[in-house]
Amino acid sequence: MLIGEFRHTIDNKKRVSVPAKMRKDLGDHFVITRGLDSCLFVYSQNEWEKLVAKLSELPMGKASTRSFVRLMLSGASEVELDQLGRVLIPEYLKKYAGLKKKAVIVGVHTRMEVWNEEKWDEFKGKVESNADELAENLGELGVY
Repeated sequence: MLIGEFRHTIDNKKRVSVPAKMRKDLGDHFVITRGLDSCLFVYSQNEWEKLVAKLSELPMGKASTRSFVRLMLSGASEVELDQLGRVLIPEYLKKYAGLKKKAVIVGVHTRMEVWNEEKWDEFKGKVESNADELAENLGELGVY
């Protein structure tokens, strides 16, 4: 399971270290793509195949469905770890997420997310200040 928050530097060659705790779940080869909230989603090969299977079952007659599938699949790139546990982030994904010198890597159960440090801090601050309301809403759904 992918969990935790880690801050890393992106080197001059657009590589970022993947936390050792996450490497065993992701494997040596995995998929990175555009995510939501201006971050990148990273999936193990197995989790990526599950997601693609679900996406392929969606009705293509609806414009919003087509758009979302295009966003996820056209932005995807298969990547691999180097010997030092780093991964190269393609330039178009680096630009999409607004990644500069620092990145925050977040484990979200079945995927890893890569965030611009400032965007992550802003997002996290909003969620933390709203945690009671979020918990209440989840409680109504029987989740929390």
